Amino acid sequence: MNAPAKTEDFAATLPAGVFAETVLGVTHYTDRLFRFRMTRPDSFRFRSGEFAMIGLMVDGKPIYRAYSVASPSWDEELEFFSIKVPDGPLTSHLQAIKPGDTVLMRKKPTGTLVLDALTPGKRLYMFSTGTGIAPFASLIRDPETYEKFDEVILTHTCREVAELKYGVDLVEEVLNHEFLGELAAGKLRHYATVTREPHAFTGRITDLMRNGKFFADLGLPPLDPATDRAMICGSAEMLKETKQLLEEAGLTEGANNKPGEFVIERAFVG
Repeated sequence: MNAPAKTEDFAATLPAGVFAETVLGVTHYTDRLFRFRMTRPDSFRFRSGEFAMIGLMVDGKPIYRAYSVASPSWDEELEFFSIKVPDGPLTSHLQAIKPGDTVLMRKKPTGTLVLDALTPGKRLYMFSTGTGIAPFASLIRDPETYEKFDEVILTHTCREVAELKYGVDLVEEVLNHEFLGELAAGKLRHYATVTREPHAFTGRITDLMRNGKFFADLGLPPLDPATDRAMICGSAEMLKETKQLLEEAGLTEGANNKPGEFVIERAFVG
């Protein structure tokens, strides 16, 4: 495996449209999940919930994959939450990065999980599995989310309890934050489930929505297009099932150029 290069190695060789940024910190949660933070270019602008193309030089060639920016648009650093794929073209190398190493990033962010793609509503559901929580990590740290919605329900489903830690720590950080905490108090709720171990809440989120347990646990009414908005990010199967449940409840899919009652992110990491 090639050792990740240092930022200064790229100073004179960067192609147009690419940043070379320095890794500031790495946290490994399990043998499958890790988080890293890196410097943010002064000129890089994005909306909370968008993704960027992140890459490394591997065997002399850049390899990029889409990664949701997990930090909010106001943060001076950039945060990403990643899976580890042993044979993944990028993640097999990315999981070995250390502070001081260089990560490449293309300059243009994009994505559909942005507040502008939703019509006004009362309650915002964020449905995620695995690393699909990343764009919501950005959005629950954005003051605008709490200005636009009275309730923000973050759901996160993983196979094992240990895989929920990033989300658990994140919500605690928001609620204890010096200014976000006041905005999120009484609005931000976290519903975490696992599918392969005992836990307070177990099962696939789509099953829990379908049988009504999800809404009963939270003391909320069924989905209503008049008040409820939703964002979905996760596995392909989860996206398909959740979309079907939302449409059955009368919600319509939106996009940047045509806001609706729910939006889906279809970019994948590998």
